[in-house]
Amino acid sequence: MSPYALSMLMSSLAVGTIVTLSSHHWFLAWMGLEINTLAIIPLMTKMHHPRATESATKYFLTQATASALILFSTTINAWMTGEWSIMNMTNPTPTVILTLALAIKLGIAPFHLWLPDVLQGLNMLTCLILSTWQKLAPMALMMLTSHQLNTNLLIAMALMSTIIGGWGGLNQTQMRKIMAYSSIAHLGWMILVISFAPSLALLNLLIYLVLTSSMFLMLMTLNSTNTNKLSISWLKTPTLAASMMVTLMALGGLPPTSGFLPKWLILQEMTKQHLGTLSALMAMSALLSLFFYIRLSYTISMTSPPNISNSSLTWRKKKNLTYLIPILIIMSATMMPITPTLLLLN
Repeated sequence: MSPYALSMLMSSLAVGTIVTLSSHHWFLAWMGLEINTLAIIPLMTKMHHPRATESATKYFLTQATASALILFSTTINAWMTGEWSIMNMTNPTPTVILTLALAIKLGIAPFHLWLPDVLQGLNMLTCLILSTWQKLAPMALMMLTSHQLNTNLLIAMALMSTIIGGWGGLNQTQMRKIMAYSSIAHLGWMILVISFAPSLALLNLLIYLVLTSSMFLMLMTLNSTNTNKLSISWLKTPTLAASMMVTLMALGGLPPTSGFLPKWLILQEMTKQHLGTLSALMAMSALLSLFFYIRLSYTISMTSPPNISNSSLTWRKKKNLTYLIPILIIMSATMMPITPTLLLLN
């Protein structure tokens, strides 16, 4: 792809998200979401492969449906209230439609089926953008309207997302599908607490962005798209393979890594809200995700051959984003000690 076209598309992605984040009018927010969708589709199809075209088509149809529902719900709300303000979603009918539309945008269960298939047909850089940057605008709208959304609906979708995100990743061998199910599970934790403490949902989103970005950048550096290629990563770069194990444990939520911090605070908040049974179910569903993270760690560390592999190794060229990896790995592993400070801010 031409550098000029790439820079224009990346600028459009940034502009679309910024327009949505800074808008108070529903039509402007919808317009930012549309700019986002239209800017990433050429990035998806730049591989000129039928699978990439299929992924772009699925993504476009899903996002177009969600955008139509958002416009429909906000039009009904404007018809009932007489204004287009984002903070004024008082009627239950457009609020439920808006919740479902944002769930489709984000890939939250039961509207998650498009996400693993779309990611599987893309390259790692586009998967990184789709799993991180494209979540910002819909999640911002959900946080802005969190005090007006249906709490029971959000809790049901959150529990379903964590269970499906853990269960779906158990039998996967493709890294992109595993990261898709990981994204679904993490989004479940975010929308669980978004009605009770939006600041905790924002903290979870920030840590999710750090962990997912570091994981995708390491997979890009090692050129590992499935577990078989991941098993020989120890022979290529032992330090990076060890760092990947730490990041996987952080994604699973094991202490003392950064991934334990949001889960601990969210379960604490749910207990304060007298939702003990829900907290127990969420904690048990997190074990499903932890299992396939541990399985990947086992693949990296324990299944490498005792001598150098006879297969031809991929050429290790320098990546443009390699300098970000050490920073993201350090943030993935060492944010746990700042918990008291975050509690004071909260």
